[in-house]
Amino acid sequence: MLTPPANPWPRFAERNAAHRRARRVRVGVVAGFLAAVVGIQTNVIPLPGWVPGIAVAAPSSTLAHGPTRGSLAADEEWLSGVRRQVTDRPDPDGLWKVVNRDAIRVVYADEVPGNRLALVLVPLRLGLITTWNLILFEGPPGASPGDMIEVANDHVDIPVWTRMTGDATNGGTAVVIGPPGSTIAISSGYTYSPEGTVQHRQLATAVNDGVGVASVPASPDYPVVTTRVTSNGKLTYEGPVHGGWTPDPNLHASPEATDAMLAAAARNARGPALDRAILARFVNHALSDSRLSARDVALRLHWSGTVNGQPAALFMIQPEGGGVLAYVMHGDTTRLQKDLRLLLPADGADQRPIAWRMHAEGLETRTNQVMVVAPSNAATVAITIDGGAPIPVTLDASGYGTTEVPPSEPATVTAFAADGTTLASTPVPQFETDTGGLPGDSPQTRIVE
Repeated sequence: MLTPPANPWPRFAERNAAHRRARRVRVGVVAGFLAAVVGIQTNVIPLPGWVPGIAVAAPSSTLAHGPTRGSLAADEEWLSGVRRQVTDRPDPDGLWKVVNRDAIRVVYADEVPGNRLALVLVPLRLGLITTWNLILFEGPPGASPGDMIEVANDHVDIPVWTRMTGDATNGGTAVVIGPPGSTIAISSGYTYSPEGTVQHRQLATAVNDGVGVASVPASPDYPVVTTRVTSNGKLTYEGPVHGGWTPDPNLHASPEATDAMLAAAARNARGPALDRAILARFVNHALSDSRLSARDVALRLHWSGTVNGQPAALFMIQPEGGGVLAYVMHGDTTRLQKDLRLLLPADGADQRPIAWRMHAEGLETRTNQVMVVAPSNAATVAITIDGGAPIPVTLDASGYGTTEVPPSEPATVTAFAADGTTLASTPVPQFETDTGGLPGDSPQTRIVE
């Protein structure tokens, strides 16, 4: 008497087929979207105009505020031609395309001795990412826009742009561009003063216009050219002017340390004896780094030992009548790591405790590790971190010890006599951020403000 239910299979099969079609559509949409994103990000598929992109840098630079600077700033036809020279930039991840040619700004355009220069601010896009670059174009004197060639590329956030070119026979030119209104001093030639500072011979000064140009005298070796840029009374940049220089291959580099000089320097050193060839490698590297000649300096090895399982040394170089340069290195004759370079006042340099911060071996990673070498007459040594209580450092028989200081924390090392009298204190230098200049040119490589 019961009515049997209808066959449910047809309705089930119909619903299941609809679900399968919906799943295929969803997978297809997602796959298409992902393919489009990859295509857009590599610039294979153009980004739709209504998509703003992701800006990872401000669309301007502190260097680009205000109108174009330089002697060619009023030549609109020439500036327009330079803008047309900007091209898309290939990259392993895709193609960086110029976003909008109307947005390209010529920051600086000038005729300097030997060259015509144009520094251009360019918006570039790779897929969804937009960034801004400072691109330098260079050409011969009187060059047309078509003769200008891209020679350098920097990110927009650099505080100062520098460039130097020249050679051993004709000399060269140094150009520094700072923020508009900044004061720029360019110097070359130097002495390490007995007070513990680097004294430079000034080549040129530009007051309140933010552009400095100086002629660099001919030099057989790469000249040391530095600049100091201040804006509104505050230091914006102090350091080397980077660039290229063609040296004279026929002139020998500065004389290296002799065996007699090395033997005399190591005579009263503390710690195990250091292989003479390794010491020569360390000292000659320091002479090259400080642009000094072995015939013009006094050398003393203060300590030798082991750092990270490799031979290490603390030694000091003093040019006649000048300040004292303390160097710490570890390694061997084929590879070395420069752990410290520090300009000290001549008075009492031998009696100072010296401490230095360590990178991870072979890397730029900064660690908490700090190495300490006490002067020969010290009984104990302590580290003071950011004005806190002194922390004793355990020393071995050679006067060497280790401790820990956070990389960002200021610290001072102090040596004490056996009766507790303070002998001397020395700041623990911060990690260097630019090793291209002379020791003592940056606050990280000197103790005198």
